[in-house]
Amino acid sequence: MEFKIPQEAIDSIAKHINERNNKSYSIPTVGAATNIETPQIFEIVPFEEIDNADMRAFAVDGSKNSHSFYNGASLGLYRGGYVCFDRGKQVRLNDSKDPVILGKSYSPINILVTCDDHVSAIYDELLTLPPVANFVSFLSDPIADVFAYDKEVLCRSLSTLLDFCQEVLEWSLIYEIVNGNKIKEGDIVLKDGTLRSLNIKQKYLVKLGRLAAQKKVRLVGITKNSPIKMELSYTFKQIDSYLQDQLKPKYPFKQTDPRRQKLCCWFEVSDPVLRNSYGGGAMYAHKGLTGGRGVGLFFAARLDYVEKLQNYDWVVADLNIFDAIPEIEQGNLTRHYDKLKATFLDLTRFTQEHYILGYPYPLVEAHNFVTLSKDFKEEVINRVKHSMYQSQHMDHIDIENMFLDIHSRF
Repeated sequence: MEFKIPQEAIDSIAKHINERNNKSYSIPTVGAATNIETPQIFEIVPFEEIDNADMRAFAVDGSKNSHSFYNGASLGLYRGGYVCFDRGKQVRLNDSKDPVILGKSYSPINILVTCDDHVSAIYDELLTLPPVANFVSFLSDPIADVFAYDKEVLCRSLSTLLDFCQEVLEWSLIYEIVNGNKIKEGDIVLKDGTLRSLNIKQKYLVKLGRLAAQKKVRLVGITKNSPIKMELSYTFKQIDSYLQDQLKPKYPFKQTDPRRQKLCCWFEVSDPVLRNSYGGGAMYAHKGLTGGRGVGLFFAARLDYVEKLQNYDWVVADLNIFDAIPEIEQGNLTRHYDKLKATFLDLTRFTQEHYILGYPYPLVEAHNFVTLSKDFKEEVINRVKHSMYQSQHMDHIDIENMFLDIHSRF
């Protein structure tokens, strides 16, 4: 019998989306510099100048994949890496002579799971990976204090453990970049996602954010997938309409080519929006160095304009709170307007490529570099089979049956 989703469930989804999609927070379309929770509008960096800045952009991303077989064997792999762009060209970060692979990445050796000990081995190996070991050493506290969950809890599920490993590796790579010799004052480190974590306690992310600020390296998390976007959907439409229909025709553009005349926008996300986006006390999105989950301050930003795709070209940017509020530890919550303005202007240097308008292309490259694709299972299996055939320790039928996907036979 064919299963049908109850119509009441479908109708409730549609109602919820419609309500949130049309919610107004009375955010004006004309902003003021004295209130950065209102739109701060500026002209995009001219296309011919996007590669002229003396700054490097590092982009960090991670990936995971797993597959279980009928005989109780599972394969689980995570990976993290980063790329770097200098004046529009990718910089080599590894010691390889490969002409294509220029980024730097890390992945584990232990990927086979047939018993609980193997899951535990994956956890233990993570802590020995050079960037993770260095990051933990920098934090200088016992592992039990750094992580939000005990090893036993994380190892109950392979999927949960791989999520944890990927995230910890990503944060470790940020430390490796910030503490490395290839970065300089004024550079920017882009992280896919937010500057928040459910696995690493806030005080340790704050320590990393403080280090980046001390070295005058900007740290920014970028995401297109956020409940904030649905919550502000109505606001985005109002701002987009104002920018394109009213302001653009009279804006004093420096760019003379009408095709290149684009208006960008950013504003800090207010507490009411954060509470409704994340629910409850919005601990995940809390603005502060304690009582939250990370070291960021949320902003909504339109860094390019995608014709006929309103909302699509908006991103949620999570900026290092030490960059946004330099004297926060002294109790001064004044936002550093000039630094925020300069950072969002610089971000438009990376959003004008053909990949995906409005989203920084270094992050696209980082994603392509580390992603474990759908072909992951086939690649691993084929290589394992090849190795087993070479060793000739098992009959070829037994080897094939070892990796039989029983679901594909029915």
